[in-house]
This record gives sequence, C-alpha cells and structure tokens, in this order.
Amino acid sequence: MRTRPWAALAGALAGGLGGIGGGLAAAGPGPPGTPGTPVGSPGIDVVPPGIKDWAASWFGTADKAGLPACIASGVLGLSLAVGVLEHRRPFRGRLVVFVLGLLGALAVAARPQSSTMSLVAPGVAILVALVVLAALTRLLRRWQDTVHIDDGGAPPARRRFLQGAGGALVVAAASGTAAVAVRSSQGTVARLRSAIVLPAPSEQPGRAGSVVPPGADLGVPGMGDLVTPADSFYRIDTALVVPVVDPVRWSLRVTGLVERELELTFAELLEEPMIERHITLACVSNTVGGNLTGNARWLGWPVRELLARAGVRAGADMVLSRSVDGFTAGTPLEALTDGRDALLAVGMNGAPLPVEHGFPVRLVVPGLYGYVSATKWVSELRVTRFADEKAYWSTRGWSERGPVKTSSRIDVPRDRARVPAGEVTVGGVAWAQHRGVAAVEVRVDGGAWQPADLARAISADTWCQYSVGLRLDAGSHTVQVRATDRTGDVQSDAEVAPAPDGAEGLHPVTFTGP
Repeated sequence: MRTRPWAALAGALAGGLGGIGGGLAAAGPGPPGTPGTPVGSPGIDVVPPGIKDWAASWFGTADKAGLPACIASGVLGLSLAVGVLEHRRPFRGRLVVFVLGLLGALAVAARPQSSTMSLVAPGVAILVALVVLAALTRLLRRWQDTVHIDDGGAPPARRRFLQGAGGALVVAAASGTAAVAVRSSQGTVARLRSAIVLPAPSEQPGRAGSVVPPGADLGVPGMGDLVTPADSFYRIDTALVVPVVDPVRWSLRVTGLVERELELTFAELLEEPMIERHITLACVSNTVGGNLTGNARWLGWPVRELLARAGVRAGADMVLSRSVDGFTAGTPLEALTDGRDALLAVGMNGAPLPVEHGFPVRLVVPGLYGYVSATKWVSELRVTRFADEKAYWSTRGWSERGPVKTSSRIDVPRDRARVPAGEVTVGGVAWAQHRGVAAVEVRVDGGAWQPADLARAISADTWCQYSVGLRLDAGSHTVQVRATDRTGDVQSDAEVAPAPDGAEGLHPVTFTGP
C-alpha cells in the first residue's frame, strides 16, 4: 500500500481546515483578514527594501494578488510535507505545525495595531490543524496496519479514513461558506459608500472646484489619460487585505503636541468647507519611466485648518498619521501648514473614495511621495517630532521627508515599437509637484537637447503633458526626455535606484523606423 499520497492529503486537509478556521476567527470585529493576512503583513515588514522595490516594479499594482497566491502555495506545499512527516514520524509533523503557528502568532503580536484578539485567529488555526492532522493520521495508520489482514478488516479501516477525509472536505466547504457570510459586512459598507452624497466645494474665496483648462490635454494618440480613472489609479501600500471601514463608526483623532486634542466624525468632516483640487501622486518605488504615478481630482478639507483648530505647539515638526491597519507615515509639519493643498480627502474624481484607495478618508499631500504622506483609511494625526517618533518606512531604510523629484516619462512611442515613415511624435508626461514643470526637452541618440511643446498645466501640483515631432532617418533610434521645474532644477541624468528617496535618471525609449 502506498501511503505517502494519503498522508499528504491528510496534511493538506489539516492545513486547509486550519486556515479556514483561523479565517472565521479573523472575520470578527476589526479589519478583515485571514491567518495569512497577519502573518503575511509582518512578512512584508521584514522584507529588505531591495526586494520590495523589485516586487513593486515587477508586479506593480498586482502585488497584493501575487502575495496571497505565494502564501497559499507555500502553505499547501508545507501542509503536504507535514502530512507525510507526521505519518512517518509521529508527533514530528504536529511539532512543525505548532512551531510555525507560534512564529505566526509572534509575528502578529509584533504588529503595532495588534491586540489580544489579534492572536485568536492564529491560535484557532493551530488548534484545528493539530486536531485534524492527528485524527486523519491515526485513521491512516489503522488502514495501513490492517491492509494485509485477511479477516475483512482492511475495507472498514480504509472506509473510515476516506469518511474522515470526506468529512473534512465537507466541513471545509461549510466553513468557507460561513466565512463568506460573516464577511457580508463588506457589502454593507459598500452600500453605505454608494449612498454618500459628497458636498460641493465651498463657495468661499479660493475654494472653487478644480477644472481642466483648455490646452491641458494634447490629445496625442497612445498617451495616457490626463486625469487617471479611479479603477486605473495605481495602488501600492502595505495592506495585504483592504481594510473595510464603516463611515458611520469612523473617526479621526488629533493628538500629540497640540493645545486641544480633537476627534472628528465622518459626518462632521463632511460639514467642513471643502476644496477640490487636481493633484498628482507618485510612489517612491516608481522606477524611471514607471507607471506608479496618477493624477486625480480630489475633494477634501485642508489639513492646515484642522491643525489650526487643534493648536500646534512650538517645537513640533512632524505629523505621524496612522491608518486603521496600523500603518504610519511621518509628514513634515510644514508640508501640511505652508499653504499647499494638503487634504483630508473624501472624494476622488467626483465620487466617494474607492475602498482600495482609502475610503472613507485618506491624506493627499502634493509634493511628497506617498510613503510619507498618503495614508489611506486614516484614523489619527499625531503632532510630534522627527527626533521622537519614527514612521513605518523610516525604520526600514527610507528617508524621512520624501519630496517628489522632478521627473518625466515617455508614453509614445512605446519601447521597441516600429514607427511609420514620416514625422514621429514623441510624447508623455512630466511632474514636479508643488513646484511645477517649466520645460521639457528630448534628445535622440545622445544628441543635442531640443525643446518639446508643453501643455498647459492644470496646476503646479499636477503632471503636464508634452509632445514633439521628430523627423528621423530609417533604422533604430533611442530618445530620452528630461524636465526642468519652475525653480530651475533640471532632472538628473544620474541613474539612482528608488531606495532610499526616489529614483533618478532619464527615461529612454528605443524604436525602429521604416
């Protein structure tokens, strides 16, 4: 009798039921998740920055789908091996389950947002996996012990193992259905979101709605949208599972070095005088020529007005914003109070924020990379000092302040494209948020720089399009682009990796003419 496949099946069922049991436990109060979520999230925390950069550049916005798939594959492979080990060496497989489960629980406990309830999910997962593994392995051994006996004992023993395995599958299916039912609260939040009517921008001076001026969109075929649709907007964050936040229960606390600590509900926030602005956001992990940038129309209340209401004390130089899932970002206080349109945003492109982009409320700060400013699902603003507290990424090798660097990208033609005879149109976008783009230039095959036509910018806080027509000889050509901001700073041509404060270099595109 070949027992290894059956032992592996026992391990897989134990791992699967353990995961589902932990998932049901994790489906209680708090951010949604499964046992893989609290273990996977600390896993993200300890990954070296270089690997995170590679993952962000390779998977892009699909990184959140790729990581759960990797976790599931790893758990399945480990479960199969544990089943075989437990059958061959009793208690060894269960010891592996216990040790790995304990490590997972410790990883959960290490998260800043963890509580005693956070340990329930991995605890349930360990217990269920141990019980199922022990029971199925015992039935498998009885089957093996009786397989050579001619007294009719073999069929009942085999039947009992198969019944146990089948029962485990039934329980797994039922538990999975129950987990889906428990998660129905996500649908409730979606309905609440769809029912929200956003206020119009205030009619006070300087708060009019943001409009796209004539000449801002050059209409070059193949160029990306001037205003990025919400469903195409990049998403890079540390949330393995998107937090689902009930706007009725949401509140924002202002704490730390303030004269008056405040707490603001979502309904109260919507009563504040809103402004609407187009603002381009950029991820620090964006490589030269990458697509981890996006431009949207945001509706929100200026953060400076909330901080003024709280009364910032002397000596403060940083605001530590915290998400409901524990993520923190350290934003220079001056960037929130110097007059730029830093927002507590509630709307994106005319609709409530999508859940994956921070619903009900997020921070949007022009001129800073997202890792120091763009906290989604924000729940607290703590006024403090850089010398006293550290944010999530500043403890992992990234710079503390994160100003966006002057950058540009070629969108057309695509790299390695074949272009038709005649004039070749080169176009793309350039950005230098809060400073504005003054000029864009291109060069061909390392030659002299020549100016491109620059579209009218929506504002200094948005990217702007550019284009230039080139007449080139037949054959292969490489074109590069660079931008100059309104302070006179010219985009660097030195090749610098994203870590620790953003990539540098010129975007090259090679194409072939007729």
